[in-house]
Amino acid sequence: MATLPPGIRSRRVEEVNGLSMHCLEAGEAGRPCVLLLHGFPELAYSWRKVMPALAAAGFYVVAPDQRGYGKTTGWDGRYDGDLGSYRMLNLVQDCLSLLSRLDLGKAHVVGHDFGSPLAAYCALTRPDIFQSAVLMSAPFGGAPIGGRSGTIHAELAALGRKHYQWYYSTREADDNMRRCPQGVHAFLRAYYHHKSADWPGNRPFPLTGWIASELVKMPTYYIMQLDQGMAETVAPHLPARPAEWLTDGELGVYAEAFGRNGFQGALQWYRCATDPQLSAGLSAAVAGRTIDVPSMYVAGASDWGVHQKPGEFERMQDLCTDFRGAHLIDGAGHWVQQEQPEETVARLLDFLS
Repeated sequence: MATLPPGIRSRRVEEVNGLSMHCLEAGEAGRPCVLLLHGFPELAYSWRKVMPALAAAGFYVVAPDQRGYGKTTGWDGRYDGDLGSYRMLNLVQDCLSLLSRLDLGKAHVVGHDFGSPLAAYCALTRPDIFQSAVLMSAPFGGAPIGGRSGTIHAELAALGRKHYQWYYSTREADDNMRRCPQGVHAFLRAYYHHKSADWPGNRPFPLTGWIASELVKMPTYYIMQLDQGMAETVAPHLPARPAEWLTDGELGVYAEAFGRNGFQGALQWYRCATDPQLSAGLSAAVAGRTIDVPSMYVAGASDWGVHQKPGEFERMQDLCTDFRGAHLIDGAGHWVQQEQPEETVARLLDFLS
């Protein structure tokens, strides 16, 4: 099992909106805070390569294992459990409560993957607390995806395909990944490889619209084969050896966490996003709002996440009224801060300064 890089400390913060939250931190408390929010299927550990550099530049850096993940406890991981606790505005409250427990009045927020829309909603709803926002990999277009259903699923099914976020919302998704024949370690290695710049099929381009004939142009980890789960989807893409950017020991940190917890807590985020009632409520709560604090977007040049929701990359730049640029980093796929940490740090520090 890999150890933490020098300068990163592990701690637990109690009474965080009902959670006992495990966090990684670097730098001295009292300096300007940067709050780092991971996505799926990741952990606070996903920020290990950028935290020391941010701390060395004069920031106090905090990365939590979010609700449903890692060593954070107090969340409901049952499929039939408390789904409402995973609603986006309650996840924002998790962030606010964490800052309060750390006696922090303000922070810069950086979110990757599902952490990106969370960072956006933090800045959207509490600009008095969140001084700036960096969105990574997942563009923020304002409207939750639940309202995108329509006939798209029937149209995809007619083509033998299905959308991964709605698959992740099904009862069987957790068991498919947690108890897959290849084991969680091999499943995650294949999943991370398949979405990285190391997989030669990741050559993304803009799609013309949210229609089945366009969506099926994306790889199967986004638009899956109708008769396969995610474990079967990524299994053929298991690399022969560990990636240079993700050693076997580092991968073991993720495998241990998801092997222990399963994936359902993390998958609850997708269920809230795809549930029409919950997503409609979120839309109503933030209707007409814009992100007015300084903002920036960073992704890997080989990341299909930039284009997976057609038009959002462009809408984001209108929704963010003080947008400081979009940066697509060469040599990185979806896991940009792990695949190309030095370039990611350079972009973050240029923005934060």
